[in-house]
Amino acid sequence: MSVAIITGSAGLIGSEAVRFFAEQGMDVIGIDNNMREYFFGKNASTDWNRQRLEAEVKNYQHHNVDIRDYDAIKNIFQLLGQSISLVIHTAAQPSHDWAVKDPFMDFSVNANGTLNLLQATRDYCPEASFIFTSTNKVYGDLPNSLPLEELDKRWEINTSHKYHSGISEDMSIDQSKHSLFGASKVAADVLVQEYGRYFDMKTVSFRGGCLTGPNHSGTQLHGFLAYLMKCTATETPYTIFGYHGKQVRDNIHSSDLINAFHHFHQNPGVGEVYNMGGGRESNCSMLEAIDICEKITGKKLNYTYTDDNRIGDHIWYISDLSKFKAKYPSWSINYNVEQILRSIYEYNTERWAKE
Repeated sequence: MSVAIITGSAGLIGSEAVRFFAEQGMDVIGIDNNMREYFFGKNASTDWNRQRLEAEVKNYQHHNVDIRDYDAIKNIFQLLGQSISLVIHTAAQPSHDWAVKDPFMDFSVNANGTLNLLQATRDYCPEASFIFTSTNKVYGDLPNSLPLEELDKRWEINTSHKYHSGISEDMSIDQSKHSLFGASKVAADVLVQEYGRYFDMKTVSFRGGCLTGPNHSGTQLHGFLAYLMKCTATETPYTIFGYHGKQVRDNIHSSDLINAFHHFHQNPGVGEVYNMGGGRESNCSMLEAIDICEKITGKKLNYTYTDDNRIGDHIWYISDLSKFKAKYPSWSINYNVEQILRSIYEYNTERWAKE
């Protein structure tokens, strides 16, 4: 039986991938040491999700291993060897705010950890598909130079602009402010491309917008929709950072993203790069998201506003999905923002009440 190795397996994307590929009949090896709790505190712990996976997914095996520990990673890959047909790398330090606190750890997790996994794949299962969850932060704050218009509840770009349908992969990653997190993810992103092109490996970087879904352990520093819904449902105070609350993000449900992973694995390329998010089909501003959360919960969000935006944050970001859709025309977005928020609310209400 073929094996899938999934890092960050108890997190949002990792856990969705575990269930999906286990259902495809693969043996799934999860690598996750719950660093999210270290980064963001007890409420961000993914232990609850790991326990569910171990209890509910029969062909799942968990390894409490740090991706920075090359010897431990190598041992897993060496043991399984050519039976590994898929590597999905979702483990990361995901916050540009947090990266400033410890640049060494941020870079070692995001860049060196990715290097460890690429080298282990090259040495022990070079024919495997290697899927990396990159980020739109590789473009830095260059999207903020676009000619945006301030509307009633969102920033928007003119319909005549080349990026109206979304930002495509031709945007430069140079000469912009990335945040230290963005820089460490750029390093990882380029490594994934280089291992593909230099060693003819089946690698891909998915440059994600807001990746979200009911399994997200959202916190103030990471997990926009999940944390916003949690604060609305539990009447927890919330802070909006800058841009009049009209900053726009596209949001992709984790299951739609995993389906994109599946399409790539079925027909992989070499050193590929795709922008991946909700695109024009699933996007919202902060104010629009608040309206939807209040509609679903029947509660008013207790929020305050500060003019201080986060460094490297985007005013408007929507992904152009046309490159991926051209290669994989049977893939599509199945969840819009309201459907995503409703799934987050329904899945987590009982758990939040116990915290």
